[in-house]
Amino acid sequence: MCPIIALAIISVTVTAPRQASVVGDKMTVVIDAGHGGVDGGVEGVNSKVKESDLNLTYAMLLKKLFEQAAFNVVMTRQTSAGLYGAVSKGFKQRDLKERMRIANGVNADLFISVHMNNYSDKSRRGAQVFYKIGDEKSKSLAEYVQESLNDMKESVRVCSTLAGDYYVLNNCNAPAVLCECGFLSSPEDEKLLLDDVYAESLTSAVFLGCVEYLNQAGQTAYQSTT
Repeated sequence: MCPIIALAIISVTVTAPRQASVVGDKMTVVIDAGHGGVDGGVEGVNSKVKESDLNLTYAMLLKKLFEQAAFNVVMTRQTSAGLYGAVSKGFKQRDLKERMRIANGVNADLFISVHMNNYSDKSRRGAQVFYKIGDEKSKSLAEYVQESLNDMKESVRVCSTLAGDYYVLNNCNAPAVLCECGFLSSPEDEKLLLDDVYAESLTSAVFLGCVEYLNQAGQTAYQSTT
């Protein structure tokens, strides 16, 4: 069990769903593991780990947390493969469109895209959350998740949310965020991102930020006792 979750008895009950997107009494969360297949994303500066593989690891940890809290979880991918079909011209666009077909097809209540960051300056570090441009619900969701990430004991700096001009955010009907979990270009961040305990801590922070957002929106009743 994840360290944060082990400290609490958690109960999540849907009280006022945003739209007809529930399965039974569950809200639907779409978790998007970025990249995949021939599109490996960025690489770890030392380990050369593929971003796509780490994205999937973190996305599956998030899936487990949301399912334990009685959410309906839909994954855009659960294997190392991409979603583009044949590797031919336009495969990246097909991949992105398929992710949106999945998310909008299930009428999601939340959309979380998981990525790892990269920058020319190896000293740049930290997890940062991007939100759908012009969407106040997405901005609010991002702020709650970012605050939760900033509160982690391993957090190296206080990051602010940013509006992100990304296909999966621009074209998602639900409140949508893209979480850059850290910089694979930073040796320090890379070491953390490859650590299983840190992965559980970070995904727990993302999960709790999402629940706090839903609480303030009046969409869930969340109770925690220590």
